[in-house]
Amino acid sequence: MSNLWHLYVMAIIYILAGIMHFVKPKVYMRIMPRYLPNHRFLVYLSGFFEILFGVLLYFNSTRNLAIYGIILMLTIFLLVHFYMLSSEKAGAGFPKWLLILRLPLQFALMYWAYLYLT
Repeated sequence: MSNLWHLYVMAIIYILAGIMHFVKPKVYMRIMPRYLPNHRFLVYLSGFFEILFGVLLYFNSTRNLAIYGIILMLTIFLLVHFYMLSSEKAGAGFPKWLLILRLPLQFALMYWAYLYLT
């Protein structure tokens, strides 16, 4: 793809999203499915990988690895999105329509990353 600025925007989005896992971990822990253990660790781990994949997008030699990582990560995050739809409490106060809208957004983000595979 010739519009590399889109790639850099994607990288910045993942880096900033990852940083937020460390700045506001309680926000992310509230939406973690109860069946997953060690919520704080998983929030920090996911934040670390979001930052890592965002940084790796900047380098040609690691871009494909980052893209596959992003797609895998977003697939795993679907667990959280479906969990949030399971009850009002799990939805953390977000409107149901917004939670439903997030599902196709995940697939759009996966496709956006896929477009940069070489």
